[in-house]
Formats: sequence, structure tokens, C-alpha cells
Amino acid sequence: MPNPSVVFGGPSWEHDVSILTGLQALRVLARGGAEPVGLYWSELNGWFRVPAGLEASAFLEGVPKEAQPLSLEVRGEDPGFYESRSFGRRTRLDISAAVICCHGGPGEDGRLQGMFDLARIAYTGPSSDCAALTMDKLAFGGMVEAAHLPALPRVAWTSSSPEPPFPGPYIVKPRFGGSSIGIEVTQEIETARDLVKTSSYLSRGAVLEQYVPGLEDLYIAIRTYPELQLSLIERPRPQDGAAKAAGNAQIYGYKQKYLEQRGAESKVSEIPARLPGEAEKSLRIMAEEIARLTRLTGAARLDFLWDGSQIWVNELNSIPGALAFRLWAESGVSHEDLLSDMLAEAGALSSTLRDIDPPDRFASERKAATLQSAGMIADKLA
Repeated sequence: MPNPSVVFGGPSWEHDVSILTGLQALRVLARGGAEPVGLYWSELNGWFRVPAGLEASAFLEGVPKEAQPLSLEVRGEDPGFYESRSFGRRTRLDISAAVICCHGGPGEDGRLQGMFDLARIAYTGPSSDCAALTMDKLAFGGMVEAAHLPALPRVAWTSSSPEPPFPGPYIVKPRFGGSSIGIEVTQEIETARDLVKTSSYLSRGAVLEQYVPGLEDLYIAIRTYPELQLSLIERPRPQDGAAKAAGNAQIYGYKQKYLEQRGAESKVSEIPARLPGEAEKSLRIMAEEIARLTRLTGAARLDFLWDGSQIWVNELNSIPGALAFRLWAESGVSHEDLLSDMLAEAGALSSTLRDIDPPDRFASERKAATLQSAGMIADKLA
């Protein structure tokens, strides 16, 4: 029986974190008795097969020396990943499904998912549509607003944008990207304009939000197979009353999430979060609604902001760091069970050709009627 693969890396600002998530997933699958295939997507957009037992240090210089080049074919009757052999021969990798562990960039914004749809490769996580929606902070914020869920004001932002409809201070974020890299807080609107012109992280677009000092993050993980399930709630950086009153909260960003992860997990992360009963109930209701609105699949993490009384929806991470392994483990779902269920869901979804239009029994009749009655194309241009 073919074995699962784990896809990680990719041309993304979060390439290094993706490597860590991918290597963890490979270990979990191997521990569960599988022989997983490591599929490394390099920063230069190359594909490689790598041993499942590699450590993170093997990727310090880029593509590991043990890597074998691959090609990804989306055409023909037998698409998929191919490995070159001697005398010009090629062998197609026999894999059951791909666990996508790519954070940010084309691995989490729907482009990789679209390629896998065309290549008929089953994969875990969001569909191409869901991934594109949740990676676009402006589109996701618009969906939240249209659903009448609470969210802080958010607008598209350029150096020539009109004055925002809310007062400062302001937080500037990349429109397309994760929740940790490239964010800046400023008191002055002109500084927010200058950031768009000078920050490479904002080159593809930016959003401007109202920054409210003292807010805290709250996280909840969501998985959709075998049924919709919510994890315990995490409060990653609880504050004492004095710090909160003084507005001294720091943004829980890239450094805290990844570089100080061990310390954060053992010292300042509170699971389950101690929240008032009504606040927890409200958060869970909103999480279920977001899952429904985005047509979520896989295992995601939804981020909220909280001021001690009110909760706002912030962002949905459709492929969270380390696949939210620890949050699920604290909620009674083992690493092995999480990946096993994600792979089972991927297989079930692939049988219906996820996000690809099904065969249309009227297609041939409609095609003939459309093309035969079209007449001369030149006449249509007159």
C-alpha cells in the first residue's frame, strides 16, 4: 500500500518554520508505523525527495546533500511526482496523500493546493479556495464583517490611501502572509505610509488596522474530520493586571512563537485559558461559524483578540505552525491520531476531486450549441 508524503518548505518567508513542521510530521508518521516520503520544496522552487530522518541542521545551506531531484507533472494520464533514473528513465512516486506543512506564500495561499488538484494528488488541509481566502487578510476581514462577527477595523493600505476611518495607533501588516512576519505598530499615519514604501514584506500589499494596546491573543484549534471538533483554548501570553492596565502588552510575534517556543510553551502559555464562561461560549460559537463560512478542511488554528471582556476575530491560520500538535495533545488528540484523521479526510476528499467541477452530462450538447452557432469570430470583432 502506498505511503503518505509530507510536503514542506516552499518559496515563502516562513520557509524555515515549514521545515520544522514537516520534520515533526515525518517523525510522527514514522512513529506510527508508516514509511513517509519527505518532499522538500526549496526556496528556489525546486522539488526534492529527502530522507524522513533528517534534522533541521541539514537544511542550513539550502537543499540537503541527501536530496534527490523530483519533477511535478500536472499533465497527461498519470500526473504526480517523478524521480529520474539512469538512461533517461523516470519513476512515479507512489504516495497515498500529501500532508501539507507549508506556511505562508504559495504553500498556504491556494497555489500549491491548486497544483495538487490538477495533479490529482490527495492532500491535507484547506482547499485552494479556503486557503486563498484565509491568507488574504483583507478578504478574510471582509468575510468576518459581512457575517456580523466582531472584528477590529481593517482597511487596504498604500502610501497614497486616504485617512483611515479610525484613530491611531495603527498596526500595519502584510496583506498576504502569516501572522508573525512584517508587522509594525506606529502612532503616526505618515509612518504607516512610509512603511509601505520601504518594507519588502509589504510589497504585495498591506492592511492597516487599529492597534489597541493591552489586547491579548487567544487561540483555538479546529479540525474537521471525522467531525468538526474544537480544541481547548490557549492564552499564549497572560498578563498581570498592572501590565495590562499600562498597555504594555507585546505583539505575540515570530520571535515568541518560534525562536522562544520552548520557553513560551512551558512558562507563559495557559491551556486551557481561564476565561469567563460566556466569553468561552462566544468564542466557540464564532469558531464554528468561521469553519462553516470558509468551508474549512484539515486542522487549522483560529486567532482571537481579547481585552478581558470583549473578543474579536483576528486571523485563521489554515496550516498552523507544528499543525497545532501541542494544543491538540492538550485536548486529548494524539499526534498520531491527528495526522491519521487528516490523511483519512484527504483520501475521502480526493475521491470527489475537491474543488474541481464534476462531469457535466450536458457539456457536449452545450459545447456543440455554443460553437456551431458562433459564426465567424471576425464578425464579432467588427
